[in-house]
Amino acid sequence: MKNPRYFLTFLAAVLALPLSLFLTSCNETTTSDNSDPGKPEVALIMKSLANEFFGTMANGAKSYQAEHSDQFDLIVNGIQNETDLSRQVALVEQMVARGVSAIVIAPADSKALVPVLKRAQDQGIVVVNIDNKLDDGVLKEAGATIPFVGPDNREGAKAVGDALAKELSEGAKVAILEGVPTAFNAQQRRAGFEDAMKAAGAEVVTVQSAQWEMSKANSVTSSILTAHPELEAILASNDSMALGAVSAVKAAGKEDQVKIVGFDNISAVQELIKSGQVFATADQHGDQLAVFGIEAALSVLNGEAAPEDKKTPVDLVTADSM
Repeated sequence: MKNPRYFLTFLAAVLALPLSLFLTSCNETTTSDNSDPGKPEVALIMKSLANEFFGTMANGAKSYQAEHSDQFDLIVNGIQNETDLSRQVALVEQMVARGVSAIVIAPADSKALVPVLKRAQDQGIVVVNIDNKLDDGVLKEAGATIPFVGPDNREGAKAVGDALAKELSEGAKVAILEGVPTAFNAQQRRAGFEDAMKAAGAEVVTVQSAQWEMSKANSVTSSILTAHPELEAILASNDSMALGAVSAVKAAGKEDQVKIVGFDNISAVQELIKSGQVFATADQHGDQLAVFGIEAALSVLNGEAAPEDKKTPVDLVTADSM
């Protein structure tokens, strides 16, 4: 060997490879892995496992499978953060290679996941879209028809915004924290908030993305409060961002001035609604959302026609309703 140092570096890299693969595999959770060849295998692929909403979704799916264990096996997967599109694409490819019967997916991006999901369909896998709707134009261009099972995010966000509007002064200045801008549910929630504020005569002084994440929302909100000291409200497109906004508002000493709303009804926000630190949120019943998608997939696997898009419930949550 002419260059021993090069060889040792190469060997170290090779020996480290299995560990890296192991760490990557830890980005997902799996149930019913000892699958029965006689039963269909359904893969649930979610977004960020760090978000309590998707933990609730996973638990609901697992409970449903336990109650119907004679009907299907379940694999539950997720990514570590909302923007890890390549990892979510890789999860779909893994499930295709595994030969699952169906994929129920909450896509991190409304456009980027379409090609790999079309490839899954071409392999005979049933695909059902939940939570965040895939882009209709991209689906049409790809020649894919994938049913969406989920809430009307615009309608839900408008209900939250309408409730908040009753608490604001005339011409109030407000800010919107949106999710990943390329996600359809982020676009729809922003639109719903804007609909409500326009109807109330409030002024949306800024719309900024916090990527669905609490820490990002904290820093973005701090900057907004500095730029707009007269701000009366922050409309966060999910509860994780609402939690970040709460921390920033508290640090600025503006708890009595700035009202905060969210979307998802996670347990941490429920406590803040009770204490008055968050005014309202929307409950899209995360524990049942994956179940609705799984039921749609099973109906196709049982020989029924592919379902049409299905609108699922979304409800306003305030201290009064709790």
